[in-house]
Amino acid sequence: MSSYAMLIFASIAFVGSHFAMSHTLRPAMVRMFGRAGFVAVYSLISLALLIWMVMAYRAAPTGDMWWNVGDVLWGISSGVTLFAAVLYAGSFSGNPALPSPGAAELAARTPTGVFRVTRHPMMWSFALWGIAHILIAPRAEVFIFIGSIIFLALAGSAAQEVKKSNVMGVEWEAWLRKTSYMPRITQFFNVGAANWVIGVVIWLLATWAHNFFGPYAAGVFRWL
Repeated sequence: MSSYAMLIFASIAFVGSHFAMSHTLRPAMVRMFGRAGFVAVYSLISLALLIWMVMAYRAAPTGDMWWNVGDVLWGISSGVTLFAAVLYAGSFSGNPALPSPGAAELAARTPTGVFRVTRHPMMWSFALWGIAHILIAPRAEVFIFIGSIIFLALAGSAAQEVKKSNVMGVEWEAWLRKTSYMPRITQFFNVGAANWVIGVVIWLLATWAHNFFGPYAAGVFRWL
């Protein structure tokens, strides 16, 4: 059996549980636990499987690097994580993709802020974060662990579009026409100063904390 088998199993369980609980099992779980109970059970299961996944990642052998990593890739990775932080900063306000009684009204608005970039800013922030880490840590265990998160973020948001279309109908279809699934890079300059300020703060804190959770300094702190 592969030395990465436990990590693979944990990653499949983590990703698969999200799809199952968000779609196939959701109606039955809501009937059984109620809406608030469903959120609690969903969160507990997700947290437990994430912990298993992290533990399996830490226990997996450190693989060989698939390509050389120098300052150029570190610079690109740092820029990508900054964009991810900006998307994340603006993803909580005015997002019709999030569970909300006013989602239809939000979808009827003209896209502003990070929604000018993509209609799934939170999911793309996770995906860009993952891509940035793969760039500077191209090892087998990283491909499995981070790749699972990227897949969940992007495939999950695509599956969410089908569900939202069935629930919201014409309002969601109108939102689709006004926004883009793929990030529009040039629109990053139109997300607003507040999102940039908050995003930069998140990015600085996360890259500063990298010293405590990883073997390498990240962001500007790599060169300071």
